[in-house]
Amino acid sequence: MKSVLVQDKKNCMNNSEKINLLDFTSEKLKAFFLERGDKPFRATQIIKWIHQHGVDKFSEMTNVSKTLRAELETIAEIRPLEIAIDDQSSDGTRKWLLRLPDGNCIETVFIPEDDRGTLCVSSQVGCALDCTFCSTARQGFNRNLTVAEIIGQLWLAKKLLQPNPESERVISNVVMMGMGEPLLNFDNVVDAMTLMLDDNAYGLSKRRVTLSTSGVVPALDRLREKVEVSLAISLHAPNNALRDQLVPVNKKYPIEQLIASCQRYMVGKAARERITIEYVMLNGINDSDQNAHELVNVLKDVPVKVNLIPFNPFPETRYQRSSNNRIHRFRDILVNAGLVVITRKTRGEDIDAACGQLAGKINDKSRRDIHFARIESSTE
Repeated sequence: MKSVLVQDKKNCMNNSEKINLLDFTSEKLKAFFLERGDKPFRATQIIKWIHQHGVDKFSEMTNVSKTLRAELETIAEIRPLEIAIDDQSSDGTRKWLLRLPDGNCIETVFIPEDDRGTLCVSSQVGCALDCTFCSTARQGFNRNLTVAEIIGQLWLAKKLLQPNPESERVISNVVMMGMGEPLLNFDNVVDAMTLMLDDNAYGLSKRRVTLSTSGVVPALDRLREKVEVSLAISLHAPNNALRDQLVPVNKKYPIEQLIASCQRYMVGKAARERITIEYVMLNGINDSDQNAHELVNVLKDVPVKVNLIPFNPFPETRYQRSSNNRIHRFRDILVNAGLVVITRKTRGEDIDAACGQLAGKINDKSRRDIHFARIESSTE
């Protein structure tokens, strides 16, 4: 039986398409070179050129033999994403609308702060879940992103923000919090995060790469076996009845199962490590004193920090942002119960780059527009 890599190579050549080396982790690129009868150290050379130096032309890889460069030119490429729109907020936040080869578009956001620079990366074209307060969910779902399309967002942002590879790192943190549910694109997201952590690629600390999930429990249980990163949970409600409405995946994996999975994920972790609990503040929906006390009880046995997120409105939403006074009152209840709480500062709102506002431009296969229309008509 021919290996997948060899078969893929033949298929690509038969179809006059080249293999995109952005799709390869170090280990998979080593296997690629071994299969073609070359030394595995070539993978390290190529990975460094692609990800550390931002090179997309084999001719620029000066420590690689001319013969190998010529051979790679015939079968492979380093194909970055195409920029459709490059927009910058008044607060310095930068958002890119990136066009994919199939015509769909995704969004990537860079958020500069005094002590860090955070890149928010998408994992799907749209989102397969239908969280009712999220603009991405309104757009429906088309497909999973490839490894090249996920890591390509970091590759491109680094090249644009840090044109000199030897200069001080601009992107210090990556969060898988863009369009899509990362754990529903498990293998590709794991490979992309592996590259983020790879010392020969981006060399990010496991504490500086964060995966945000709405709670796909079986995949969450698998995650730590594959790659160790920080974890954020999109909780948004303190009880199942309310979370069923806001985050419908809860009907399949209720809060009790999700919290148990979080506890398993944290076994053996350092005492200082915490899971981030994301909680969007929706006026009159999930922001009451009772909700706050319920949340304290839900989180009492898990090492967490709570990120309270003021709701960012988008067209046709039926939700409103909680008032500042209500958010402060909610926060005080959590803090008085001993929880670590951060109230997120809204960034990039003027360019629709804030949390929950990413939408992209996609060919929806899920007919999500009909789904949401039914929900809204039932609530009128």
